[in-house]
Amino acid sequence: MSSAAEQEAVAQERPAASAVVNGAPRRTPGVPVRPGASTPLGARFRVGPDGVAGTNFALWAGGAEAVELCLFDEQGRETRARLTELTHEIWHGFVPGVMPGQRYGYRVHGRWDPWTGARWNPAKLLLDPYARAVDGEFRLPPEVYGHVRDWPQQQVADTVRDERDSAPYVPKGVVVHDDDDWADDRRPKTPWADSVIYELHVRGFTMRHPGIPEELRGTYAGLAHPAAVEHLVNLGVTAVELLPVHQFAHEDHLLRRGLRNYWGYNSVGYFAPHAGYASAGTTGGQVGEFKRMVRALHAAGIEVILDVVYNHTAEAGELGPTLSLKGIDNRGYYRLQSDARRYADYTGCGNTLHVVQPHVLRLITDSLRYWVTEMGVDGFRFDLAAALARSMHDVDMLSPFLAVIAQDPVLRRVKLIAEPWDVGSGGYQVGAFPPLWTEWNDRYRNAVRDFWRHALPDVREMGYRLSGSSDLYAWGGRRPYASVNFVTAHDGFTLRDLVSYERKHNEANGEGNRDGTDDNRAWNCGAEGETDDERVRALRRRQLRNLTTTLLLSTGVPMLVAGDELGRTQGGNNNAYCQDNEISWLDWTLLEDPGWKALYDLTARLIALRHRHPVLRRRAFFSGRAHSVDGLRDLAWFTARGTEMTERDWYAPAATLGMYLSGRDIPGRDERGTPITDDSFLALLHAGDRPAHFVLPGPPWADRYEVVVDTSAEEQGAAPAVTHRAGTGVTVPARSVLLLRVTA
Repeated sequence: MSSAAEQEAVAQERPAASAVVNGAPRRTPGVPVRPGASTPLGARFRVGPDGVAGTNFALWAGGAEAVELCLFDEQGRETRARLTELTHEIWHGFVPGVMPGQRYGYRVHGRWDPWTGARWNPAKLLLDPYARAVDGEFRLPPEVYGHVRDWPQQQVADTVRDERDSAPYVPKGVVVHDDDDWADDRRPKTPWADSVIYELHVRGFTMRHPGIPEELRGTYAGLAHPAAVEHLVNLGVTAVELLPVHQFAHEDHLLRRGLRNYWGYNSVGYFAPHAGYASAGTTGGQVGEFKRMVRALHAAGIEVILDVVYNHTAEAGELGPTLSLKGIDNRGYYRLQSDARRYADYTGCGNTLHVVQPHVLRLITDSLRYWVTEMGVDGFRFDLAAALARSMHDVDMLSPFLAVIAQDPVLRRVKLIAEPWDVGSGGYQVGAFPPLWTEWNDRYRNAVRDFWRHALPDVREMGYRLSGSSDLYAWGGRRPYASVNFVTAHDGFTLRDLVSYERKHNEANGEGNRDGTDDNRAWNCGAEGETDDERVRALRRRQLRNLTTTLLLSTGVPMLVAGDELGRTQGGNNNAYCQDNEISWLDWTLLEDPGWKALYDLTARLIALRHRHPVLRRRAFFSGRAHSVDGLRDLAWFTARGTEMTERDWYAPAATLGMYLSGRDIPGRDERGTPITDDSFLALLHAGDRPAHFVLPGPPWADRYEVVVDTSAEEQGAAPAVTHRAGTGVTVPARSVLLLRVTA
């Protein structure tokens, strides 16, 4: 049906307004509104020039015909006041007497014309995009939708405006007093090359921790508790990467199945800490609690990186709810198709923010600066970052978003991590982001998984990934730490499940096991799922040690996932985004099992080894060339025969790879200007199912080698130190890693 025909059909079938109105909203006149200021945006408590305290409200709503500020008392009664001042499409006013803790929202008036993308509906209370705290939880009854959700003809339902008041069903913004002083905070400022990232979920990490008081579990305060911080410090990580903590909403299809959005990739408030993770209440206390968490982690030398979702919002597509931006200016905030009823969807979530628009770009950068300057965070991981880098349609590394970040004096000095893809055409951009950015390197993940399940046709790909992925990042001044190396992430199998399952088992999600990727690159070691076969169990634990050791010996920035060091399992669920329960929460009792405790100890020991040895965290790519007369190079590759690899060796099927890292030729100098030197190491990686005989390279590479790590002998703790003479052969057990240090 054409747009004109649809419009005519709706005009004929739309019921009278009285049929859909659910009572008139309360109106209380007499709220004094002074002109106020158009900046900053949001609700900012201050004292006016006449000494009267109040709050300035400012909302960008391009194209709107009128904006009403709605104030709510403790009983939920609403008082409305028109904002009559309009400056550069920003509606603003100062309301004396409005103090911190006041709950508020907006009603925005304008045309209802979905065929041109206009979806204004003043019956819907809208969350301020700049709200710094949110009180209440999003529910999704029909009243929350701007259109009549249950309209009989669903193909045109989004064009029929719903006149029912949504205020009783949606959260409100909260006025917050920004009076915090960060003078006592000391940011760790860990250099990229020295970083070890630990991806965790605030709730999942703390919900079952026995050392955290029960009333603090699942909260920011729980993560700040000494028991939680102690684990991070003992493990040796330098930064936590928190799954989304922006205020988010749960999807309707999950609520209908009795589930909730656990991961939080469904943002609706880019300035507000998610209220569900606060123990201090939801009327502003969550802001201070988040800040105290950041301080506690900083005091322990741990940086805080936020996983942020600026590519889409919880309002979804044309059939989604009207919560904030859709009702403020749908055409101004979202990318629309040529048929403006429909949304351009580069995210797979129904909508995509129109970052090319100056006010949208301002919303994002204002949010980022706020989290750095006022909330104390140290960096960001951008979900589906390619969607942010699109100009009008194509991904553009000269896009406004990337250009603004590059010149911003606040943002260009924090850690910036791209998830370098989206679901649109041309969206896969691994290796393409400009300097200042690091990237999640999924090619590292795929190569390491394939190597250890013995599925690589040769070892070329593995060589690149172990040595910093120079084929992807050695351009434009980028460094090896542009690659964030990972084997697992929140999305997909846990490390234990990666060696225990070959197929996803997502039945608990209620989607018929259709959700989640089928490309797991996993090997179950001979049995699907949990088993009593001790040989399979022992092999799985060895494979876990192999994967962990490989990750922490690779050049680049390693990222671990919380609980992988404990042997956490999700029972084969590789898409646990809706499992806010024991499936996703960390099981701390695993540390009581000697086998899993050994994995934790090895992980901590490898991280400590990495911190001690700069050869394992290089700041420049290897040259592969000799820097001295004896022919010793900074990086060399060896076959099992003890000879350097030739071009033919790289292309030949192989299960064994020897990597020599010279500590004598590390580029750069320390703070005193002294050249950096270190021990040299030889790493032997063997993915075959039978032991391999490996001849240790002789002079000039080494005279003797000392075993530092042997993943075949770590079941009950560190392997005994054994010394081998260069030029002799060693037996590398099946499916194992030997790390040897050059001793002479």
